[in-house]
Amino acid sequence: MKSILFIARRYYFSGKNLLLINVISILSILVVAVITMSLVIGMSVFNGMENLIRSLYNSFDPEIKITPKTGKTFLMTDSLHRLIQQTDGVFIITEVIEDNAVLSYKNETDVIKIKGLSENFELQHRMDSFLVAGNMKMNKAGHDFAIIGRGVQYKLSVPVNNQFAPVQIFYPDKDKIKKPDAFDAFRIKNIQVGGVFAIEKQYDDNYIFVPLSFTQELMNYDKERTSLEIKISEGHNINDVRDQLKERLGEKFSVLNSDEQHKGLLKAIKVEKFVVNVMLSFILAISSVGIFFCLTMLTLNKRKDIAVLKSIGATKTFIRNLFMAEGMLIALTGAIMGVSLGIGICFMQQHYGFVTIGTETSVIEEYPVELRTADLIWIGCTVICISFAASIRPSIIASKLNLKKYI
Repeated sequence: MKSILFIARRYYFSGKNLLLINVISILSILVVAVITMSLVIGMSVFNGMENLIRSLYNSFDPEIKITPKTGKTFLMTDSLHRLIQQTDGVFIITEVIEDNAVLSYKNETDVIKIKGLSENFELQHRMDSFLVAGNMKMNKAGHDFAIIGRGVQYKLSVPVNNQFAPVQIFYPDKDKIKKPDAFDAFRIKNIQVGGVFAIEKQYDDNYIFVPLSFTQELMNYDKERTSLEIKISEGHNINDVRDQLKERLGEKFSVLNSDEQHKGLLKAIKVEKFVVNVMLSFILAISSVGIFFCLTMLTLNKRKDIAVLKSIGATKTFIRNLFMAEGMLIALTGAIMGVSLGIGICFMQQHYGFVTIGTETSVIEEYPVELRTADLIWIGCTVICISFAASIRPSIIASKLNLKKYI
């Protein structure tokens, strides 16, 4: 504080104070504008990434997923099916058997996740837009077909719709694998590839979809299921349906909506967004010393004017508010410029995508952005609060000026 006042007095007596005040004001406005713009762009990018992840995972994962809390499987009884189907808002119940298996084609093998799905999975239409070859029909004219990830296809060089080149799937036979001399410890079934999907590397490299009946035979399952995937009816809220299912199914089952299925990842994105916001706000707080310095210089330069105002009846509160308004004007000018620039850049990115990710294997070519009103309000409040804090001390100094000394 003392060092700033010393510099201010030095320039005051050198006759360069007015020019310095103008320069500092302009620099303060520019700094606030740049940091505000960075806040708008940074938070919009995180919003875009969050929406991208949701759209990708929601294509693969169901709106509501039911799994057993203990163990890998549960029995799908008629009474359980009726209990779920009679829940208000439940439209489609897709039965699922999912486990690790070995996929083999010619001399190539790969460990994959095989996902057996009941026939009504096609009615959910979750993955139609991500099909890059073939179709989503897993049973045609009594023949079973597999839908595999693009990464699996590339690794094994598997053709599509080639009836003379089926793939083999190996799964441990739980009745024989415990025997040390069991040469036939794996159950083996052949299936033709009917389609290829491409969503995200994590799924493309690991998953294949097959009919539920095929998985039952391969794994020697009867009524055992690993999960149920629920599609809700239009006009119903997902969370309301989830809460009803939780109440009906009790403590034996875990019922998760689409966000809860990837709670850790979405939480990590929100934490990163918060950290970036705090860091830029901290930089803004440090740069607000420019506003403080500008108001301090203005106080020294306008001492006689302040004395005249006091002599004609201006109160301390009026003088203080006058200088507070000056500091807020600097901050708001910078904030409006920054928000405008940030919104403009985000708008251009949304429509023209001029900033690309630059990776050939990425899901999208350009960075996703999404502007949210709540973020803009938060940024505006942050700028106002920091600017208000920076303006308090110089305003109080101006309001306490000795009238007799400078009149």
